[in-house]
Amino acid sequence: MIERRIYKTVLDRLSLFPAVILLGPRQVGKTTLSEDIASRCPSVYLDLESRFDREKLSDPLTYFEQHEDKLVVLDEVHRVPELFHTLRGVIDKGRSKGFRNNRFLLLGSASIELLRQSGESLAGRISYIELQPFGILEIEKNSIDQLWVRGGFPDSFLGKSDAQSMIWREDFIRTYLERDIPDLGPRIPAETLHRFWTMLAHCQGGMINAAQLARSLAVDGKTIARYLDLMVDLLLVRRLRPYHGNTKKRLAKTPKVYLRDSGIMHALLGICDREALYGHPNAGGSWEGFVVENLIALSPDRTIASFYRTSAGAEIDLVLELTGGEIWAIEIKSGRSAIPSRGFYNACEDIQPDKSFVVYAGEERYPVSQDIEAIGVLEMAREVLNASVA
Repeated sequence: MIERRIYKTVLDRLSLFPAVILLGPRQVGKTTLSEDIASRCPSVYLDLESRFDREKLSDPLTYFEQHEDKLVVLDEVHRVPELFHTLRGVIDKGRSKGFRNNRFLLLGSASIELLRQSGESLAGRISYIELQPFGILEIEKNSIDQLWVRGGFPDSFLGKSDAQSMIWREDFIRTYLERDIPDLGPRIPAETLHRFWTMLAHCQGGMINAAQLARSLAVDGKTIARYLDLMVDLLLVRRLRPYHGNTKKRLAKTPKVYLRDSGIMHALLGICDREALYGHPNAGGSWEGFVVENLIALSPDRTIASFYRTSAGAEIDLVLELTGGEIWAIEIKSGRSAIPSRGFYNACEDIQPDKSFVVYAGEERYPVSQDIEAIGVLEMAREVLNASVA
């Protein structure tokens, strides 16, 4: 089993808080991780998709009191949102008895309802952790291309072949469209949402034109915004906001949009293997999204991620404003050439970053100018992780 990078983080948060919510898309590995944690201490596990397990909570106060000395794992907790109000009283009562931490591990697919309910009733009693698909520091060095092609969902990445992986991803997309999204509340035709998802894949790394998408789907702009909000809330899409530092330049105001898992993007575009990906016109956008997602995932807590673009053509693919105040500028190139664009030079002159990098498909690290380094994606990932530790 591949060891997840956030495993220790979950244990640390459980030692500090009575409740921890582990959020992430379905099939990302939340249940596997929670079962491993639960096996190391007295615990009980309830799958709230199971009618039998839900019936155990017909009187939740009594059930939780019976197991107040154990870690209670509640999987798919967003399916029983009324539990959050009960948990508040249980946690407060347990604190008076000395049970101040390690009480509840909640697993959810990041629905809007889950976030709203927990935010209202458990403030100060709960910690949020996002479990993402496999990242490049969780796999073997020689598997990075496979991770890019197949994406990081465990069953997709670990498939016996590219064809088997593709079948899993297509089934994943179908299940989300036909069951999971309707179960979470929104009533959107599966075919319409599939078309929208595919359009986002074609726009990977770009600033979407909502009016154009609305015309293509025969809906209005507000509906497009609602669809996009839904995909973001489900942790399937990332909106990367534009940089808003004081540069006295006319800056882009529209966010860039990325499908967060490269394998899902490839499945939507019918890209089944590495050869097909290298020949696809969206290969550059796919690589950019892959790098952006990995680096943001490894960034220190409270890092602000954005991109920089001016009307004059100055551009930085990823700006990381670290918690210590440092600014890192990162240009991303899918080829073996690490020569920065003129727009990147101009943008660095505008914002004066503390460090500037060109992430490319090679491995050698070397200076390309006085202030800019060429660096491979694996080394860049380690650089960001070291910033987290510092």
